[in-house]
Amino acid sequence: MEIRLLHLCFSTMTTLFSFILVLGMLIFVHELGHFLFAKLFGVRVLKFSLGFGPKLVGRFYGETEYVISAFPLGGFVKMFGENPDEQQISDADKKVSFAHKPVWQRFFIVLAGPLFNLLFAVLLFFLVFSFVGIPTPVDTTRIGKVNENSPAAQAGLQNDDEILRINGRETQSWQDVLEGVKSSAGSPLSIVVQRGEESLTFEVVPAIDAVKNVFGEEVEQRYMIGIMKADELIWESSSFIASLENACLQTWMYISLTAMGFWKIIQQVVPASEIGGPILIAQIAGEQMKAGWLNLIYFMSLLSVNLGILNLLPIPVLDGGHLVFLTIEGLRRKPLNEKAQIVAQQVGIGLLATLMIFVFYNDIVRLLH
Repeated sequence: MEIRLLHLCFSTMTTLFSFILVLGMLIFVHELGHFLFAKLFGVRVLKFSLGFGPKLVGRFYGETEYVISAFPLGGFVKMFGENPDEQQISDADKKVSFAHKPVWQRFFIVLAGPLFNLLFAVLLFFLVFSFVGIPTPVDTTRIGKVNENSPAAQAGLQNDDEILRINGRETQSWQDVLEGVKSSAGSPLSIVVQRGEESLTFEVVPAIDAVKNVFGEEVEQRYMIGIMKADELIWESSSFIASLENACLQTWMYISLTAMGFWKIIQQVVPASEIGGPILIAQIAGEQMKAGWLNLIYFMSLLSVNLGILNLLPIPVLDGGHLVFLTIEGLRRKPLNEKAQIVAQQVGIGLLATLMIFVFYNDIVRLLH
């Protein structure tokens, strides 16, 4: 009983530490983008806060107060003149006021937060590829998973079996395995596998099944036997340029998948019940840390991209909403009237609050099941 309790406490502490580490780092990077560009354009920064709510600890350095607050689900950079009363601001103060900066400077200050999240993913991948290597899949014929109740499972194939021949033809790559099954037209296959020290032969009858993409959409129907390739990787050393190029490509892939994921949710291809919140993030972060720091870095990179793309959505109160307002101001050469902005902000707060309630509900339902 005591051992189980200690294990539970350790697991909880690992999950909590991973959650704070991952989310804290991503929030810091996001707010750092706003902070650095505000400083670059001469805006006075009054407060740099990690977290919301009551202040836990804080200290002034120069004109800025750096704060850690109680609720670690966000952060903010408070700039002088964000909501100024122009009659109360002197000419000297206007030089350091956010609202009195040109539209293009304010645009980049707002954009810098999400942009830093995307660049942070590039940096993480670059460090991994530079010091560990670039992961390269091994072209193997080893079975990684046999689906339950599939033709392969019914015939007796198992995980880790290495496919040697299909209908007498040698299989040297997984593509050979796919082609051998696909071209069967449903006829029985004689599959020879290596299992430990034994060479075994099985008769497997392929069945028509749906091929689905990462979002669960059916791409095509074809003959399959219900097996998946083993995930075997080798880490190949690379040059500075190759590491940077692959880091950019990996990040771009994450950006594409994230953007497509949002679109699939809108199309209801991906059910809304799949959307997760802080509890799910904490659970996954804990699992990834237990699996190893490389897994945690990949998860942090994916989450950083998600945070960057999410903040670019054109919803008032998010950075994307502010960018829309600034774009309209740039085109009209004057800002939207104050009433329109207030109404839009209230709608944005309502949408964001509804989303937060929904994702917390999803997280709790997952915990209960």
